[in-house]
Amino acid sequence: MGAKFKVKKRIDEMVSDEVMEILDNASVEELGRSEKGIKTKPLMDAGLNTVASIINSDITRLRRVDGLGEEAARKVKKIANDYMIDAKKQVKIRLSADNKSEAASNLIVAVTEYISGKEVSDEEAWSLFSADPISYYTSIEKIAPGVLGNDDTKYGLPEELAKDVNEQSVSLEGLNCTLRRYQEWGVKYALRQERVLLGDEMGLGKTVQAIAVMASLKNTGATHFLVVCPASLITNWCREIAKFCNIPVIRIHGSDREAAIEKWKDEGGAGVTTYETTGYFTFDEEYKFNLLIVDEAHYIKNKEAQRTKNTLNISKHADRMLFMTGTAMENNVDEMITLMSYLKPDISSSVKKLSFMSAAKQFRDKIAPVYYRRKREDVLKELPEKIETREWCTLGPEEEKIYEDFTRNKKFMDMRRVSWNIDDLTLSAKANRLREIAEEAEEDGRKILVFSFFLDTIEKVSSLFGDKCMPYINGSLSPEKRQSIIDDFEKAPAGTILPAQIQSGGTGLNIQSASVVVICEPQLKPSIENQAVSRAYRMGQSRNVLVYRLLADDTVDERLLERLEEKQKEFDAFADLSAAAEESYELDKKLIGDIIQEEIDRINAKNGYKAEDTDIVMEKTSDSKDDT
Repeated sequence: MGAKFKVKKRIDEMVSDEVMEILDNASVEELGRSEKGIKTKPLMDAGLNTVASIINSDITRLRRVDGLGEEAARKVKKIANDYMIDAKKQVKIRLSADNKSEAASNLIVAVTEYISGKEVSDEEAWSLFSADPISYYTSIEKIAPGVLGNDDTKYGLPEELAKDVNEQSVSLEGLNCTLRRYQEWGVKYALRQERVLLGDEMGLGKTVQAIAVMASLKNTGATHFLVVCPASLITNWCREIAKFCNIPVIRIHGSDREAAIEKWKDEGGAGVTTYETTGYFTFDEEYKFNLLIVDEAHYIKNKEAQRTKNTLNISKHADRMLFMTGTAMENNVDEMITLMSYLKPDISSSVKKLSFMSAAKQFRDKIAPVYYRRKREDVLKELPEKIETREWCTLGPEEEKIYEDFTRNKKFMDMRRVSWNIDDLTLSAKANRLREIAEEAEEDGRKILVFSFFLDTIEKVSSLFGDKCMPYINGSLSPEKRQSIIDDFEKAPAGTILPAQIQSGGTGLNIQSASVVVICEPQLKPSIENQAVSRAYRMGQSRNVLVYRLLADDTVDERLLERLEEKQKEFDAFADLSAAAEESYELDKKLIGDIIQEEIDRINAKNGYKAEDTDIVMEKTSDSKDDT
């Protein structure tokens, strides 16, 4: 049996199981409701209580039911078969490592063998699925379109435009990840239309779509790409490009920005810069580069702002432009039209007079060639799922000085507060990124949980957001008070933030009304992080859960993650899957000492001198217990 045929067979089996479960739970009375004149009492008296029991009975069995007769028996059988066909059309399979049924396991094994070309066990297949579910979803979508619920062949575009997009070729050689079908469609759209605003909701992977556009253009001869983004995202962009494709990355920011600009012009690759740095770019009149990507494009909605003027000056030299924003531009049509005017002025001019009917299909069809937005429920029918993102932030000079002072004095707890132990939060890279995440979450109709180990960090989050914050949760609150806060949070509007110390807010609470979780620093026990995330990602959660881990580049955050990943591998290889094993999976004092010394050595090397070793200071703080 061919691998593809086997996957199709397993899909059919899983669908059949789902259908039979529906029929088992459908009373035979449903048949009487759908067709007048059907007598269901004789069937129930005969023990045929469900639609499944009718499907599993042949005509001879039905004919023998007292009070039914030949004609009625055939009619009942036909109606039950029609009911089954309708049920089959509605069934969309869901795959989850939390539900390893026999049918689901058979399918996961078949897809693994289809992808890898080798036989695998159930356990190995589920492990591979958990590590890379996107590859599995993509394979299933190709073999059985629509079975995951993603059967929209146009993804909301007008028919003619959808046809053009579908015919667009795309070359993804050198892309180090698997795109979902809707993501590949987004790449085709950007390539086909050349100057567009991609407005997919947060969590759908706009960044990876942009990187895929670069990769496809590179494969057809393009050499120069430029990303403009907020300063809080520059590190993230550099890391994501390096991770997902083979295009060289040049960071254009800071004191060496002019040299970096010239290097990018001379050598090509993906230049990544900030809105503040755009004023340093100058080009000869005839100079052209292949693609300009503008992330968080709503930053240039004001035509009079200097960063807008600078970005538009750069755009004059770009063959293609890809603007991106997770903010729903439909909520402010004037801003939408402004951004579209930078890309395709003719379309923005033609829709100005229609702005009053922005919710109408006529308006959406008019702007479809330049503005494209998908919602999760439209393209990811297998949701809810958990989408985890590492948000790498770059420290400013003041933050860096504070961090280096604490590191040289080996104050581990203060090192862990990196970016939060600065008095002026406008200078905090993590606080600024949290503000951006919160703004996007509010636009998206979501509420936010913010966790930190440190009470003073939670207090700073509360002061940062003021009235948008609920009272924070810590260990000193009574259970009644905690529940009262959560009850109020349930009723609060989108954009509301609930801060909590991770040791107290991460257990014993059900907070499904929040679907964004932000963790302010890496924890020494990953089980604590997992418990915190599970406050929102649990039964009853109707939306996918977005988890953001705020991390500072070139700091203890990075060292902690490296060690925790090593520990995770040890745990996966040797530990029994038990609560005790999970609890023992944490960093010990020796590893922490090694991390501190590595950071001291790195800082000394950066500054050109070597410090004398001193005893490790594993101080206890007034607002938290030592979690090591």
